[in-house]
Amino acid sequence: MSLIAIMNTAAPAPVLFIPHGGGPRPLLGDPEHRSLTEFLRTIGQAYAKPEAILVVSAHWEASQPTLLGQTRPELYYDYYNFPPESYQLNYPADNPPALQQQVLAALRQQGIAVETDANRGYDHGVFVPLLLMQPRADLPVLQLSLTQDLDPAKHIELGRALASLRAQGVMILGSGLSFHNMQAFRGGSNSSGAESVAFHDWLVESLTDADLSAEQRFDRLAQWQQAPMARFCHPREEHLLPLHVCLGAAEGAAAEIVFDEPVLGHRAIGALWR
Repeated sequence: MSLIAIMNTAAPAPVLFIPHGGGPRPLLGDPEHRSLTEFLRTIGQAYAKPEAILVVSAHWEASQPTLLGQTRPELYYDYYNFPPESYQLNYPADNPPALQQQVLAALRQQGIAVETDANRGYDHGVFVPLLLMQPRADLPVLQLSLTQDLDPAKHIELGRALASLRAQGVMILGSGLSFHNMQAFRGGSNSSGAESVAFHDWLVESLTDADLSAEQRFDRLAQWQQAPMARFCHPREEHLLPLHVCLGAAEGAAAEIVFDEPVLGHRAIGALWR
C-alpha cells in the first residue's frame, strides 16, 4: 500500500497561495520583507497540519507538467549576488517515491501527460518560504512545474486534476507573487505602487466575491489579461500562474485573503482555501 493511501484525514488538506518575495530576502532580515517573513512564520497556525505539501513554484517551467523526482532533493540556488550565507542553506525534506506515484496517477487519470525530473532540486520558490513555514522539514515536499506555454486555463485544469490529493492529506501550495514587474521593483518605471492597486482589487474581488460561481471565477482568472493594469503588474505571468493552479485545486471555493501587505513597494496577497 502506498504512503498516501494510508493517510487518514478528517477534512481536505488546505490550498494556499503565498508571495515568496525577492530571492532569499525573507530569510535575511530585509526590511521590505519584514511583514512577509512574519506571515510565512505564522501562517501554519491558520490550518491543520497536512500530511505532505505539493508546491507549484513560479521558478520552474517545463514543456509539460513535470514532477521533481529526487527522493531527497538538493537546493537549486536560482538567484545571484546575495550574501554567502544565502548559498549555504539546507532544507532536507523527503520526496517519497510512493507519494510521487500518487501525484502522477492523479494527473494521468485526468488525461494530463506528466514527466519526472530526477536531476533538479528545490528552487527558491520552494525552500525560502518553507524554511519559514516548516523549518523542521518534517513533512514530505513535492514540486510540480508550470508549463512553458503559460496558458492560464491549462493551469486551472492542472489544479483541478490535483484536487483529489487534498482528500488524501496533500496540501497544494502555490508560490509566486500577485505583482511581479521587475522594472517597477527596481524603480525603473518611476512606480509608487499606485499603478498596481486596480489589478490588486480586481484580483481580490475575483477570489472572494461570494456572488461568483466557480465557473465565473475560473473564467475571470483565465482571462486575467483583461483586468485593469494586468500587463503592468505581470509583463510575464509566471508568478501569477501558481494562483491559477491553487484556484483549480480549490474547486472554485471562495478564498480567504490571509496576507495583503506591500512587498518591495507593491501590495501582494496570500490566499487560503480550507
